[in-house]
Amino acid sequence: MKFTYNWIKDYVDIKFSPEKLAEKLTMVGLEVVSLEHRDGDSVFEVEITSNRPDWLSVLGIAREAAVIAGVGLKVKVPNTVRKLRRLERLAIEVADKKDCPLYTARILTGVKVAPSPGWLKKRLELIGCRSVNNVVDITNYCLFELGEPLHAFDLDKINPGKIVVRRGKPGEKLVTIDGTLRSIGKDSLVIADTVKPLALAGIMGGRESEVTYSTTNILLEAAVFNPVLIRRQKQAQAVQSESSYRFERGVDAGIVEKASRRAAELIGEVCSGKDEGFVSFGLTKAKEKPVTLSPVNLRDISGIDIKIPKIKEILSGLGFKVRAKGKGLLAVVSPSFRQDVSLEEDLIEEVIRIYGYEHIPASLPKVLPAVTIKDNKALISEIKNILTGLGLNEAVTYSLIDSKILKSFAPLLRPVELMNPLSQEQGVLRTTLIPGLVRAIAYNLNQKQDCISLFECAEVFFERDSLPCEEPNLGLALSGAKKMLLNESAVKDELGMLNLKGIIEGVFMRLGIQAYEFVSHNHEPKADIYINNERIGWMQMLSQGLLDAVGIKGKNVFIAELSLKKIILFSHPEKKYRPLPKYPGIIRDISFILKKGESVKSILSALKENGSPLLRSLKVVDYYKGKQIPEGYRGLTLECVYASADRTLTEEEVAPVHSIICALLKEQFGAQMR
Repeated sequence: MKFTYNWIKDYVDIKFSPEKLAEKLTMVGLEVVSLEHRDGDSVFEVEITSNRPDWLSVLGIAREAAVIAGVGLKVKVPNTVRKLRRLERLAIEVADKKDCPLYTARILTGVKVAPSPGWLKKRLELIGCRSVNNVVDITNYCLFELGEPLHAFDLDKINPGKIVVRRGKPGEKLVTIDGTLRSIGKDSLVIADTVKPLALAGIMGGRESEVTYSTTNILLEAAVFNPVLIRRQKQAQAVQSESSYRFERGVDAGIVEKASRRAAELIGEVCSGKDEGFVSFGLTKAKEKPVTLSPVNLRDISGIDIKIPKIKEILSGLGFKVRAKGKGLLAVVSPSFRQDVSLEEDLIEEVIRIYGYEHIPASLPKVLPAVTIKDNKALISEIKNILTGLGLNEAVTYSLIDSKILKSFAPLLRPVELMNPLSQEQGVLRTTLIPGLVRAIAYNLNQKQDCISLFECAEVFFERDSLPCEEPNLGLALSGAKKMLLNESAVKDELGMLNLKGIIEGVFMRLGIQAYEFVSHNHEPKADIYINNERIGWMQMLSQGLLDAVGIKGKNVFIAELSLKKIILFSHPEKKYRPLPKYPGIIRDISFILKKGESVKSILSALKENGSPLLRSLKVVDYYKGKQIPEGYRGLTLECVYASADRTLTEEEVAPVHSIICALLKEQFGAQMR
């Protein structure tokens, strides 16, 4: 939206400079994206949000400027409409009030069409609107000034008696003023006489009835059209105009008649036209619905204590009707041009943005001491947050999939087939999330991504007892290597099964799940995942055959799929906090060689049991293999932390326990100390 500084000053006595006005408008939400000084004036261009069609006019922007400046608004069009005799010789017929809630027409005679006067031509050209003739320029001027699109027809080229607002008929065509022959379908809304269409409603007039230098009598249209219908028609006709831009966002019904009268006055002044009368059909005054505003709620939400007189001043300046309701409350009625305001929070936002966001005091947010997740939807959201926190990216893949690809990944599951699939690639519903995730991995590898970590929480579908069922699953997929800087050298850490296992353990830990287990398959790169001895999923490295099927070469892909339904069942989202230890712990490391067949989980469990109560924590901190490690063995390092809740331990207390743990490793598990 473009406007000029002098045009705003026609409405508001502002004292600050164009640059200061640009700054103040931006601070209240009207972002000024450019400001140019040309021909003795300043041209502003502002970014208008879709919920504020009232800002698509000089009047709407001037209203904001007046409130900012703390002055009154000089309104060119009075609120009361003077009585004008009704046109008996012109009838209006609207086929569907939903398509056109309000239609008005005004007849002006004795019009002298000529080039526009200098002031009018200059003002339009400064904002990028080409001058056509004085009548057309006046309708454009009123559009930019008041936000209501107007259209002038040559009255003598219209079949007399009636204007009809209707849908298009099969086979109808119309040459619009841009010279394009357009087909009119049943979804098109047209302005017509009793014989032919005259214009595409809300978008563009027809060439046959346009105003030319030979025109002497005019029918001036001002209306309200269905925004959705105008948007669809604009897209179907592939045409954009200043009128459609406003109609598709919704115009103010309260300004329609005033805009028509404003244009008639200008046509009388500039073109010597005589106003013969006015007729309207449709929308009456909308019912006013007050919204209650509590200054206490305003203070609690914003943190600013604004006095009631100031609240009234701001809202009244913006066009709202404000009255006291009792008990310190205000009853506020929105003007017709602010249909986006329907809640108390909307009013609070209006007051705060004008009062100034910079006045909101800085404060730290409240932190609750405990958070309990109470429903499954929130728990799934928490799982997503955990995974993104662990460095994974969420993927969203299609539920429909090619049956051949699905069979490659899940040959034992029977999918739900579509009766009328759109294509072979979308013939069945997925029984597993893995094909979609692996395809996403393949795509990212083709985009030269070095490290890819994806997850998806979504439904899978299958048949059970001949009936289709669905359940939520969690899918994970990793591929590539992380790059790290170590001692000024780049080091690559290849992702693998242990990374996948660590991610799953991280989720379990955050959800309060403890009794879980990973059971491997005879040294294969595959493991089943159990919670409380119930299988809830699996993890594995994909075979080269499956990788070839999706076009992945020279990379390993590690995947996992778990039942979200079972994870939720075993979760304990309640949080319990305990104080930090008062006394420091003593750390001892144990490095040893162990046969590959020995279960590390069994070792950790046995050591914790024998080291209790002084052994506070125990974990694997290093895993290594190489020439110094015999074939069939692996090297491990355990970190043992010894601590007490009531004192600092001494070496004499720790040494015996640590000796027991080392002896247990050698005697029960055959470990060789290094």
